[in-house]
Amino acid sequence: MYSRSVKHCRECGAAVQYRVPDDGDTRERAICPACGTVHYVNPLLVVGTVPYLGDKVLLCKRAIEPRRGKWTLPAGFMEMGETMAQGAARETAEEAGAEVEMGALFSVMSIPRVGQVHVFYLARLLHGRFNPGVESLEARLFSEAEAPWDELAFVTVRETLRRYFDDRRRGAFAVHDVDIGWP
Repeated sequence: MYSRSVKHCRECGAAVQYRVPDDGDTRERAICPACGTVHYVNPLLVVGTVPYLGDKVLLCKRAIEPRRGKWTLPAGFMEMGETMAQGAARETAEEAGAEVEMGALFSVMSIPRVGQVHVFYLARLLHGRFNPGVESLEARLFSEAEAPWDELAFVTVRETLRRYFDDRRRGAFAVHDVDIGWP
């Protein structure tokens, strides 16, 4: 699916050719016949938080596609020049207008079919005031029983929330490494 997404060289603009490089690589890559640049297409990192206050978790209702109107944890694409935790904190501030104290890494979810890895950190909310940004219609706290389970935007959010509430009941948080395949 992703192996043929590059059409032209980002260095010189020439049309690329697809073949296995001569350097011992085993995968077909986009290679520029003019300048020799090998172009790699790698997964994108989505970073976010599980913001909590007491027994509740903060969710944002999406104002953008995909899944406009559905609920999600605050998350988005990691930017160049930031760590995963910095990106997760930035996304939480942008989407929810929430102030958090960043905690430990909580879940890492690989989604090969869309070329993404979703990473969530625990984040303690400093207070219950929110000011959602342009990507969110609203931000609200939900207990496990109140959570809009049928209105969640993404499988990774559902799986992360399920594990969060399970760990919370056990009284100990683990790091969860999950592979998400086709539904």
